[in-house]
Amino acid sequence: MFAEFVWHNICLPKKGGHKGRMRTFNNPEEIDAQMKAEKERKKEEEAGASLNDAEGEKLPGSGSEDSDDEDGSQKRKGVEGLIDIENPNRVAQKNKKVTEIQLEEPRALSRREREEIEKQKAKERYMKMHLAGKTDQAKADLARLAIVRKQREDAARKKEEERKAKEAAATASRGVSALSLK
Repeated sequence: MFAEFVWHNICLPKKGGHKGRMRTFNNPEEIDAQMKAEKERKKEEEAGASLNDAEGEKLPGSGSEDSDDEDGSQKRKGVEGLIDIENPNRVAQKNKKVTEIQLEEPRALSRREREEIEKQKAKERYMKMHLAGKTDQAKADLARLAIVRKQREDAARKKEEERKAKEAAATASRGVSALSLK
């Protein structure tokens, strides 16, 4: 990687660079020194962090204090550890344990849930009234059904009369043809 880095820094500048300035490059020795300094600084930070962790550990006998401290001292993420912010509006999230949760306790319904339940009950009431024939729509449906039944009965009666008339005409024509043959 270092060889690639040096190779890119040794590139020849283009003629007529930006506003006539020449490009300047770092020495490979300077780059090595900077990288070593960064590695040493990281090692010192890790060593300091491990010492702080060792001091922060508690004795295994104190079980009740552990649960209280775990909620308050959560590991900070990102920039949170660097910047201390006192926001009075921020609510710290509390982790609930399974033993603390009470399932038997009746919980308050949200507005949407209440409205949904009311809507279902209203729909059920309407369907009961509709089946009993008490709603306007049910009355209109029943009236329409009565009209259709009456029309069908009239059509069936008319069809039966036509059939009887045809049979009578057929019998009469047979009778006439039988008499004429004799």
